[in-house]
Amino acid sequence: MKASERFTEITGQTGIYNIQAIDNIPSIIRRGLLSNERAVSIKHKSIAMDEVQARRDNIIIPNGLKLHQYANLYFDPRNPMLFKRKSQNEEICILKFDRVILDFNGVVLSDRNASSSYAAFYEAKYGLENIDFKLVYARYWTDDNYFEQCRRKSIKCAEVLVPYGISYDYVVFAAVVNDAAADRLRLNGFDKNIFIEPKIFF
Repeated sequence: MKASERFTEITGQTGIYNIQAIDNIPSIIRRGLLSNERAVSIKHKSIAMDEVQARRDNIIIPNGLKLHQYANLYFDPRNPMLFKRKSQNEEICILKFDRVILDFNGVVLSDRNASSSYAAFYEAKYGLENIDFKLVYARYWTDDNYFEQCRRKSIKCAEVLVPYGISYDYVVFAAVVNDAAADRLRLNGFDKNIFIEPKIFF
């Protein structure tokens, strides 16, 4: 069974997500979703946290590339990163990518935020069996115990890492918070389905 099929069998899900600044859509249409390393030389708007990016810059995936040489996606976009950027909701879209990217050569899964000191990395076909999807897809990650909350918060951000980039062809649709964001997305050339899904956002 392919990793993409096993993913749906385990989770019932059909896609993987990228949280993106709407202003970057024209570049993504032309060049695809790029790794940090490839995007750095292109004019773009970053919604990433500087301190997290600095940490990611020093991580090398076991038997793989540097973390910043992968385009990264989340299993669940309603996660701590999106929460951190809630003041920018109208400037953000969530891109759904087809699950088939899990079958690409060199794809790596992290069982939590890839910048975590506790993250484990796996080939896609093995990683699916080692990720706590119950916590990944839980609506909330809060807990009365601070350390447990930190663990859940990190697992919520489990990642799919694709070497170098992913073609725009694999984007299925985009979700936005309201009509204004949808209009902004269309003005930036997005030509696929757009869903207004405020319940995904914070």
